[in-house]
Amino acid sequence: MKNILHVSASPRGKAAESYRLSLEIIAALRQRNPAIEVIDRPIGNDSPPHVDEDYAISQASVKDVSDAGSMARSEELVRELESADCLVISTPMHNLSLPSALKAWIDHVVRARRTFSIGPAGKVGLLEDRSVFIAIASGGRFSGDQARQPDFLTPYLKTILAMIGLRDVTFFTVQGTAAGGEALERTRQAAAHEIAAHFAERDEITTREKHRVG
Repeated sequence: MKNILHVSASPRGKAAESYRLSLEIIAALRQRNPAIEVIDRPIGNDSPPHVDEDYAISQASVKDVSDAGSMARSEELVRELESADCLVISTPMHNLSLPSALKAWIDHVVRARRTFSIGPAGKVGLLEDRSVFIAIASGGRFSGDQARQPDFLTPYLKTILAMIGLRDVTFFTVQGTAAGGEALERTRQAAAHEIAAHFAERDEITTREKHRVG
């Protein structure tokens, strides 16, 4: 692994809980490869513009009819994603789902004939699979015994990323951030333990596979 694309979608920028959590994921990856490069793509306060008319016409056509406007922006973001060995997304949960900035980025990189094809079997991803880690922060709780709200964020992200070929998706969450204080610190620590356990397991699997090959 040579590089990580880090897409951060919170309007709070580097002060966001999701961003802080994503840095823990990146630190775990760098621990295994100190030379890894991180390409930052902050979109929380400067999201990609919504797709324009020519882009929409292209998606309904048999070919791309424009290489300007949002189609040019889409191509830039797709190439950035294609060149990444690993994708890390940090995002808050907004109104039970994803923030509009992240949806705008997704609309640019999920593109017919470019990142997925449409045939008799339906939509098929065209991107080579790679590890995707998603750091989510939520003021309330949406999973576990204390869940008090539905979750439309994680199923959507898993489905839409699989549609373009990215199926190796792992979620880490910090939930109940609105509680603050000790409750917030406990959920932070729980997330840190989950990250450590996940990468320890990956290391163990890699070691076993090397022994089998050897």
